[in-house]
Amino acid sequence: MNEHMATYRDGFPVGMTQIVSHDAPDNPSQIGIAVLRLRAGERVLSMPTRETAWLLMSGMVRCRVAEASVMLTRSSLFDESASCVHAPARASVVLEAISDLELTVYDCGNQRDFPARVFAPAQVPNEQRGRGQVGDRALRFVRTIFDRTNSPAEVELVLGEVVTFPGGWSSYPPHHHPQHELYHYRFTHPQGYGHAELGDAVVKVRQFDTIRIPAGLDHAQCAAPGYGMYYSWVIRHLIDKPYTVPEFTHEHAWTMQADAPYWRPEN
Repeated sequence: MNEHMATYRDGFPVGMTQIVSHDAPDNPSQIGIAVLRLRAGERVLSMPTRETAWLLMSGMVRCRVAEASVMLTRSSLFDESASCVHAPARASVVLEAISDLELTVYDCGNQRDFPARVFAPAQVPNEQRGRGQVGDRALRFVRTIFDRTNSPAEVELVLGEVVTFPGGWSSYPPHHHPQHELYHYRFTHPQGYGHAELGDAVVKVRQFDTIRIPAGLDHAQCAAPGYGMYYSWVIRHLIDKPYTVPEFTHEHAWTMQADAPYWRPEN
């Protein structure tokens, strides 16, 4: 193992690409997102100053957290469930790259303590949501890595993944919640794309894009035919309003009914 250690500046390894800063004036979510790429043999020793989660996108990594050593590997965002390390501020986390690898990193300013954890694919169900809904047009994979159902009250982040089928929809019917949210996108092909609804506005999203979804705003997604669309999603609990179940937009909620009377061609 190459003993190269990443050097740090302002709490981030030099070379890490910070996409959204948690303390940017125009970021009311107060959630940061970054991408960390390591070459085989590189090692990062992190003692984050904020609550932080490292989500494996590709490659093989040995994680040393809370005196435990766990090997995680991932070759496909679309066909394999999630692997993730989640730690409080001031925890010691060592990431050793067994192969070239990529992680996305999420943080917020939470200073409360909780046990550091490692989530392997077997612990993250690949839930099929929307099956049978309007002819399976909104069938997608939803992988909630951690939320209030499996986290102590001291945790402020909620993190998950969604895989949208080519030509299909996700986050549908449009829904909203009082917390801000961020999405980070990947596609099965580098030229892949989709569309994100932000209220009445529609944004074209491409490989490596990240969008911010303001609190209370309706949102839904669709993928262009031929292209599978992946996005990680991250939310921060509000002190007086923890994230639970979103509220679906009333005028479109009927599409969730098993026998929804939607139009079908006669021939």
